[in-house]
Amino acid sequence: MDLQAYLDRIGFAGQPRPDLATLRAVHRAHLMAIPYENLDVQFGRPLTTDPAEAFDKLVTRRRGGWCYEMNGVLGWALEAIGFDVTRLAGGVMRVVRGDEIVGNHLVLRVDLDAPWIADVGFGDGGRDPFPLVEAAFASDGFPLRLERLDEAWWRFHNHEHGGAPSFDFTAEPADPALLADRCRWLQTSPESMFVQNAVVQRHTPDAILQLRGRVLRRARPEGVESRLIESAEAYVQVLAREFDLDLPEAADLWPRICARHAELFGEPAAP
Repeated sequence: MDLQAYLDRIGFAGQPRPDLATLRAVHRAHLMAIPYENLDVQFGRPLTTDPAEAFDKLVTRRRGGWCYEMNGVLGWALEAIGFDVTRLAGGVMRVVRGDEIVGNHLVLRVDLDAPWIADVGFGDGGRDPFPLVEAAFASDGFPLRLERLDEAWWRFHNHEHGGAPSFDFTAEPADPALLADRCRWLQTSPESMFVQNAVVQRHTPDAILQLRGRVLRRARPEGVESRLIESAEAYVQVLAREFDLDLPEAADLWPRICARHAELFGEPAAP
């Protein structure tokens, strides 16, 4: 871990310390600087749960990533600062699909005087870490909630404009083999939403940007503005302008993105 390179990447200034103020500042800076994106899955480029590979991608090559990469790099950096970090296995939409999906999300527990949850890998969730306590809370006006389901399980409830409404997790250490197995499945199975859909998301000071296929959404607590991307050229420009992703090769994804849009919404595919 080249900690200074990571801090430079997220724009963190000052001396990091293993305290709550640093945790909050690093967490928020990461989300503002590095987008969530699954475009390598769309390109067919294999991904792993190795934080060193994620560091090269997110920091050295200035890309974004999905939960295993985003939280993988954050957890590694927090450990380098001196935090006590535990990787947890989450299950996005476990409320619908049950335990078979556990491990499709990586979550971090950071132990200070009490346990906190850090998660920069959910895409459009909260901007700050939150204590492991059953409560409703807000993130820059977006209402969120943490629910205690039973002695083992917790459920994070996202805001109404989020892509996924919830994920479940336990506070116990994740099995690395389980995370690696789910990581492989999510990027290879035709049933995986990450195989089916191109997704890019980023937090900005006044909104959360959500690019799902051809649709660019700008979500704020009071509502959502949406517009349709009209061409491969415009798609590449949106990636660069809104998400700081220089990926001209993303134009090659355009036919698949248009076909998926037509499948979902019954509209003719764009040229």
